[in-house]
Amino acid sequence: MNPLVALAGRAIEEYIKEGKIISPPADLPEEFLEKKAGTFVTIMKNGELRGCIGTYLPTRINVAEEIIFNAIAAATEDYRFGPIQEKELNSLTYTVYLLGCPEPVRDIKELNPEKFGIIVKTNPYKTGLLLPDLEGVDTIEKQVSIACQKGGIDPVQEKIFIYKFRVIKYQ
Repeated sequence: MNPLVALAGRAIEEYIKEGKIISPPADLPEEFLEKKAGTFVTIMKNGELRGCIGTYLPTRINVAEEIIFNAIAAATEDYRFGPIQEKELNSLTYTVYLLGCPEPVRDIKELNPEKFGIIVKTNPYKTGLLLPDLEGVDTIEKQVSIACQKGGIDPVQEKIFIYKFRVIKYQ
């Protein structure tokens, strides 16, 4: 199993079972203890989404801590689902996404829903994010529409700014 996916799973299990936030293990590859990046953690149960939360910019001291805190948040704070219960732990799978720096999109033709995630923003504070390569999201228009819905954004009434980012996906 990938060490970042194992880290997400261990963080969730320790938190659900013991109420503890783990520390990053010293045996992780050095780059994840030194590098900063936004991360998302997706939790699936029997092929269905069970939680997904993340940060598109880093908020912690390194990737490992970013994953730990986002994994716990995905398990306990995703408003679409109740908190994960201990009895569910054996039926969960995890995906970890490391996000590249968001880049402004000057032309919508730059987008590709299989290759880039997107962030749609308005001024002052609405934001919607959609990861790349999601099942059923096969057009730029659909990707932008879903990101707007997630952010409570009306692209007809509000001026939007779109950013794209690449991800490295670990399963």
